Amino acid sequence: MGTAVELDADATAALGRAIDALAGHRVAVVTGAGVSTDSGIPDYRGKGAPVRTPMTAQQFLADDANRRRYWVGSHLGWRAFSAAAPNAGHLALAELERAGVASGIVTQNVDGLHVRAGSHRVVELHGTMRRVHCIHCGQVFDRRDLAVRVERDNPWITVPENVELGPDGDVVPSAGEAFIVPECSVCGGVLKPDVVFFGEYIPAEKFREAEQLVHGSTALLIAGSSLVVNSGIRLLERARRRKMPVVIVNRGATRGDARATVKVDAGTSEVLAELSRALTALR
Repeated sequence: MGTAVELDADATAALGRAIDALAGHRVAVVTGAGVSTDSGIPDYRGKGAPVRTPMTAQQFLADDANRRRYWVGSHLGWRAFSAAAPNAGHLALAELERAGVASGIVTQNVDGLHVRAGSHRVVELHGTMRRVHCIHCGQVFDRRDLAVRVERDNPWITVPENVELGPDGDVVPSAGEAFIVPECSVCGGVLKPDVVFFGEYIPAEKFREAEQLVHGSTALLIAGSSLVVNSGIRLLERARRRKMPVVIVNRGATRGDARATVKVDAGTSEVLAELSRALTALR
């Protein structure tokens, strides 16, 4: 977990306004990558972040070499996610749900940290790294079980210096040349992590679930998202049309700042912890 940081005067004043805006409301929460940075998971869209060149679903499906390269990076990324621990922000949101303040969380993250922090109603818009499915027969596998197979067939991957990850979790093409890609143990088909790839659409039923969570609430809290992904802006607009107060907590500008009731420009861990304490006490 990250070290507590004292808020500056502007952020402290904005936090006070945020508490006032959310007090007495049933709050839907939308989170992005910024919520997980204090757990050691990089935010690739934040200020100063490196340029990303993520593999598309089309590239993954079209070429064996691309799949080998993707699986190397994906496996190393999953190991990093599984080793990360929920931070103060994740724990604060779980406490808000237990206290009856938060109605649930819609997250753009695939790291599973909200679930591990104890949140129960979590809509994972972009899927989760916890599962893998066969695109041919539909069989679903636990990522932990698959990791055992991956490391059994590719023991060299357990040595960190053997592979250099790029800024988007991809690896150089040569890194995947020797990799043995896991196949479906039921039909021998192509396995794909249960995440929305770049170039894919969020499943309609998943977005409807997110909409229902917002519609069943009376305020919206957006934390750690620059709102570059359209799903976040669409949910913000749903809240605005219902005249719900909207609070955005993010370090740096977001696409929704001009539409927010209150914007708190600060790190999510410290702000969410303070929001949780204040709103729970007012319950």
